[in-house]
Amino acid sequence: MFSSVKAFEGQQYSALKKQCLQSGTLFEDPFFPAVDDSLFYQGNRIGRVHWKRPGELCDDPHLFVDGISAHDLHQGQLGNCWFVAACSSLASRESLWQKVIPDWKEQEWDPEKPDSYAGIFHFRFWRFGEWVDVVIDDRLPTVDNQLVYCHSNDSNEFWSALVEKAYAKVYGCYEALDGGNTADALVDFTGGVSEPVDLLEGMYAQDEAARNQLFERVLKVHNRDGLISCSIRATTVEDMEARLDCGLVKGHAYAVTDVRKVRLGHGLLAFFKSEKLHMIRMRNPWGEKEWSGPWSDSSEEWNKVSKSEREKLGVTVQDDGEFWMNFEDFCHYFTDFILCRLINTSYLSIHKTWEEEVMRGSWVYRDDPLRNRSGGCINHKATFLQNPQYVFDVRKLEDEVLICLQQKEKRATPKEGKGENLAIGFDIHRVELNRKYRMHTAQQKVAGSIYINSRCVFLRKELKEGRYVIIPTTFDPGQQGDFLLRVFTDVPSDCKELTLDEPPQTCWTGMCGYPQLVTQVHVLSAEGLQGQDSNGDPYVIITCEGEKVRSPVHKDTRCPNFDIKGVFYRKKPKEGIHIEIYNKNVIVDTFLGQVTLFSDPNDRQEQHIVHLRDKGSRQDNDLPGMLTVRLITCTTLTNI
Repeated sequence: MFSSVKAFEGQQYSALKKQCLQSGTLFEDPFFPAVDDSLFYQGNRIGRVHWKRPGELCDDPHLFVDGISAHDLHQGQLGNCWFVAACSSLASRESLWQKVIPDWKEQEWDPEKPDSYAGIFHFRFWRFGEWVDVVIDDRLPTVDNQLVYCHSNDSNEFWSALVEKAYAKVYGCYEALDGGNTADALVDFTGGVSEPVDLLEGMYAQDEAARNQLFERVLKVHNRDGLISCSIRATTVEDMEARLDCGLVKGHAYAVTDVRKVRLGHGLLAFFKSEKLHMIRMRNPWGEKEWSGPWSDSSEEWNKVSKSEREKLGVTVQDDGEFWMNFEDFCHYFTDFILCRLINTSYLSIHKTWEEEVMRGSWVYRDDPLRNRSGGCINHKATFLQNPQYVFDVRKLEDEVLICLQQKEKRATPKEGKGENLAIGFDIHRVELNRKYRMHTAQQKVAGSIYINSRCVFLRKELKEGRYVIIPTTFDPGQQGDFLLRVFTDVPSDCKELTLDEPPQTCWTGMCGYPQLVTQVHVLSAEGLQGQDSNGDPYVIITCEGEKVRSPVHKDTRCPNFDIKGVFYRKKPKEGIHIEIYNKNVIVDTFLGQVTLFSDPNDRQEQHIVHLRDKGSRQDNDLPGMLTVRLITCTTLTNI
């Protein structure tokens, strides 16, 4: 997984550590020095800071004390609960934190080999499509000999403070972490895809069936090593970090540390009882201030659960910031979920394997409409189709497609002022089955994401078999930036960017000719198809100048709704367009009829209801059955 890990700022951990050991000096990072500029971009707000190494703060420093857990993290004097909550989730997944903290045994302090300590550490984060290895020294900011920022329960445990420092280095300074999105940190720790869930919009508190479905989804993400966070939306400034009567805090990120179906009852009765309670466990990054309602630490509801079940769940009666809730209460109080799923692309896995396509692109403004790639959202009809366009295929009758659009981080530029992300989103259009050139006329929109100024936008959508174009955009035209587009499907989608506006002119053009017309053929439906069986499995083939477009097979019908399109760049406009219908058969497909259509170059949209006929017949009504077909013809090739 890390064969292509990139060294952040070009700093190679092994080489730097070797240099320090050979020279007998402790590492001092020139790219993130122990000065106020590494702490703030708006000026010092906390007074005199002393940078100290762990060995100056305690006698026996360690990366980990008694392993790693969510309880190791306590938020410091920085509004980065989003980062600390993500770290809490990370700490519960050994396979994940060992990727973020590589070589952790080698990096650990070794009292038997004090000469192996060089004051240098490294951590890894997934940034804009690649893993980066971030080197830091271990000088940490302190006031009155206490760590200013993230720290552990144990005064000699430093993994959380060091990971936070490496993350602050990526963003430019600690203050750049003040306020953020948990989803971003979850993705940075995993390379996964974060899916936001609006609990209010889904009405999960009121709809039991929808709530149960959501729980199963959350449970699956948790069981497959995904990371989960949640929060209660603050609608006003006064609401931020306001504590409710039930103990929960608004505008504050919580880490989800466990999801379970809890068996009620005691002894054998509980074993045979089918009743199970949907439960979820969370942790407040502050390490205190817990939920005080049903199923809280000391609540009497726990008497309904056997002692062995309580021990299995790890129920403790202490104000450590971690607590259980039943899922119904959770949906009543919380408003937002972040599900960071690890998209499995390994063919060796027993779980569902996804096919991933990764596209890198840019929104670039140019005066030339054919070269401009920053057209804004669909509200800007004159420029919308000037945005980058990516075509992909759905090759199953229906497939669940996951699409994630990520813009290049703009927060990590504190020296120029804290950068603001662009409002981004994307639309998906169903296009002709043989679309090879950029769209210049809007097609059927089948889905679209929200537009928001977060780093990522995500969409999950069931799509029918066919060809589609994704148009990633900024909300306003003329805005510029880089983006990463990730498309996940069940079978390969062959996703690629559409870069050409029309067929290119080549050295053979003079001899072979160049298209004079472009025609879009849209076969809508058929009626009254006849055959030996009461029902059939019809499909349609459109042929023009030797190029064929074939529809999927429509099962068990004589009146199929084909709704398929083909686009043809025509060198011989006077030749007809042939449409044939067949019935799928195991041995030999049965011919059901054909029609030949001629398009008028002056007619932008002509719709035909035509009778099918046999291949050798000149009569329109020799065979029962009718087709509804729409033709759109243009003399300007870039008009379709």
